[in-house]
Amino acid sequence: MAVTSTPANTPIDVSSRALILIGAQPITSFEDNSTEALVCANMYEDIARSALLSTRWRFSTNQAVLNRLTEAPTGRYDSAYQIPTGSLMVHAVTVNESPIEYNIYGSKVFCDASEADQLVADYTYRSEESDWPSYFTIAVEHSLAAVLATSIARDRGLSELMAAQYNNLMVKARNLDSQQQTTRKLYTSRFIAQRRS
Repeated sequence: MAVTSTPANTPIDVSSRALILIGAQPITSFEDNSTEALVCANMYEDIARSALLSTRWRFSTNQAVLNRLTEAPTGRYDSAYQIPTGSLMVHAVTVNESPIEYNIYGSKVFCDASEADQLVADYTYRSEESDWPSYFTIAVEHSLAAVLATSIARDRGLSELMAAQYNNLMVKARNLDSQQQTTRKLYTSRFIAQRRS
């Protein structure tokens, strides 16, 4: 019987592969009656969200028009807008494609904007594992494996190895992910003119 490999498309898949990395048995559910399932169920989501927030990943970034709230802020700002549901972090708020000054208060964006302004937010959201590219999934597996090596394998050396692997994989993942946008052109005319003068 041939064994086929499939992508890790669910939290259970990612957790199971992290367990395999430290030499433990994979799980089939977070409700399994095992220490492995207990640790994964309690640690997984925070580790996934932390990795998603470590950079502005292209696969987990979106834009949305913000909804203006009827109740204005208590002070310092004229208007309040609702942050999109599922947002983990707001990176920019623009009006007519120009950045504006804003501040985050809980789940709201406070700023000085008129009712006629249309505010657009760039934000990171909690993307599904099935949308993660493999370079990111493998990094998250190593991050979780570092925690599991301490809590299950009780092996500090293995934990440090997995953490180092995670850091290396994240550098490569950021490099790959950054290639998914228009290459920025470096304008050198001012520097060349200064050098020639």
